[in-house]
Amino acid sequence: MLVTVLLAVDLGVYPGQPTHVTGWSSATLISMADKTRRVALVTGASRGLGAAIAERLGTDGYAVAVNYARSEQGARAVVDRIGAAGGRAAAFRADVTDESGVTALVEAVRGELGPVDTLVLNATGPQPTTAAADLDWQVLLDQLSFFVKSPVLLLAAVLPDMVAAGRGRVIHIGSDVIERLPIGNSAYAAAKYAQLGLARIWAKELAPLGITVNTVAPGWVPVERHAAADPALLQRYVDGVPAGRFGTPEEIAAAVSFLAGDDSAFVVGARLTVNGGSTVG
Repeated sequence: MLVTVLLAVDLGVYPGQPTHVTGWSSATLISMADKTRRVALVTGASRGLGAAIAERLGTDGYAVAVNYARSEQGARAVVDRIGAAGGRAAAFRADVTDESGVTALVEAVRGELGPVDTLVLNATGPQPTTAAADLDWQVLLDQLSFFVKSPVLLLAAVLPDMVAAGRGRVIHIGSDVIERLPIGNSAYAAAKYAQLGLARIWAKELAPLGITVNTVAPGWVPVERHAAADPALLQRYVDGVPAGRFGTPEEIAAAVSFLAGDDSAFVVGARLTVNGGSTVG
């Protein structure tokens, strides 16, 4: 019998919100054998690429922790879709750039779904276009918070369980922006370069422990956050893609699925670019 359990999960202080924050955790329990499922934590998973990744991992058989910052409705919809497809998932609200929030998040996931086996570092914040003349440290720091600080905090929180299990997957969602180098995106590109450096050195350090670290680097994949994008800008981008189209969130999710699985056990420190060939040559 399929039973849906709704629980309140307190993840402590959330900057900019009331000090007592309650998010909904929704888990679909199938059988006692379900406890043996691997657990994937996907950050920033209430919409866009994160939602597609969470749903794909749910289809692959993972118990999925759907992390979100603001959109409870979006996160619950992702959880519901995973459950409707026969999977198991739970939604957890947390600011993944806050140390105490990350600690509470991983503890909550462990208590509800089990220890995290697969970590997908997808969360992002606003990505404003800022000319060099207008760039200041705070603009860069805002990007580093998501692409360097957050991965560092999350790895520290999940690593002990991965080491104990002798297996783990850490997958960074990078970007091809470090090759395309669009004007006005120096802060974003710098943070993404830094994230890639983390990923590659972690890959060398953690591979002996059975933990692989890799990066998926999408091109521009329009999602909800791009709803107001200039159609002319969209067309110019597509004109530069040899494949002649935008990628889809599902294609990014498929790349993550491969790196999360057992078939990728010997893939260490890779950067898998998924952009239709726009940075080839």
